[in-house]
Amino acid sequence: MQRNTPRKRANLRDVAASAGVSVATVSRVMNAPETVAKATRKKVEEAMNSLHWVPSAAARAINSGRTRFVGALVPTLDNAIFARVLASMESRLATHRLSLVVATTDNDPVQEAEKAKGLVDIGAEGLMISGVTHAPEFYSLIERSQLPTVSTSFYDPGYRLPTIGYDNAAAARTALTHLTDLGHRRIAVVHGPSASNDRTRARISGLEGHSPKPDLSFFEVQLSIAGGCEAGLAILQAADQPSAVLCLSDVLASGVLFELQRQGVSVPHEKSVIGLDDLVGSAHLFPELTTVHLPVSRMGAAAADAIASWVETQKIPEPSLLNSDLVVRASTARTGTIGGHPVARRARTDFGK
Repeated sequence: MQRNTPRKRANLRDVAASAGVSVATVSRVMNAPETVAKATRKKVEEAMNSLHWVPSAAARAINSGRTRFVGALVPTLDNAIFARVLASMESRLATHRLSLVVATTDNDPVQEAEKAKGLVDIGAEGLMISGVTHAPEFYSLIERSQLPTVSTSFYDPGYRLPTIGYDNAAAARTALTHLTDLGHRRIAVVHGPSASNDRTRARISGLEGHSPKPDLSFFEVQLSIAGGCEAGLAILQAADQPSAVLCLSDVLASGVLFELQRQGVSVPHEKSVIGLDDLVGSAHLFPELTTVHLPVSRMGAAAADAIASWVETQKIPEPSLLNSDLVVRASTARTGTIGGHPVARRARTDFGK
């Protein structure tokens, strides 16, 4: 019986021989095509096509000493914020001829350190991480490898690594100020787990010392729509009813909105609800969610530019603060009093029209 012999895959030397150039020239066409004459580049590309040759990342790394990829460590992919950050990072890295490899950490510092080591082992030229709380093993790895590493979603100019992000405490204060300016004094605060999330802790701390001082009650739930629904139900069962709910994430605010409406509570006429993030879908909830916009796409692009520059020039980037902005929509309203009970009136947002 005649057997088909597997065809040997063409390699770099085969391409060079077919094009009549050196292996080094083929390598330059792959890694720095602008340095190769147009006619020579065309011959090499034609040889690649005729041999059905696909460049191997491993071979490229051997020849150039570069893997040309950056690693990103994020808590989860089950969150629209991280999806937007990563999409922006990947798009901007491509303009620097760099690729992105993503690993998830489940908000576990030990797991993050292990995943970081795995990325370093396969040749990551830099890392992008979230927040400023990490395991000693992670810091030890970065120090030993001298790997360019940028922290996102947080701004702290005194941190040991460059931070590119927003002031989480200030963003939360912006949301609280909006509610107190509307006359709310009894406010429920809904947030995700704080023990493992420094961004959440910073947002909670941003609510301290506010003037006028509101009566705040805190509800910690899982960071999900289901968690927001759970918080909404718990708020309605509380002895002292708040006139507003401040959610430290739009995901939680969505759940709170759904549950309040399921229980027959009118938003914003009976309770105002505000979020923090400005997810794409927040403008399409009913009512449209008032929130604080966090510039996550701009942050992803800025982090990509910073890490690319650091990888190429070995110059450490400066910390960068990106501003957050209040987005007033239909889910918050001014309070008043009828029969001794707080009620809500819609806040005007159409001045000058």
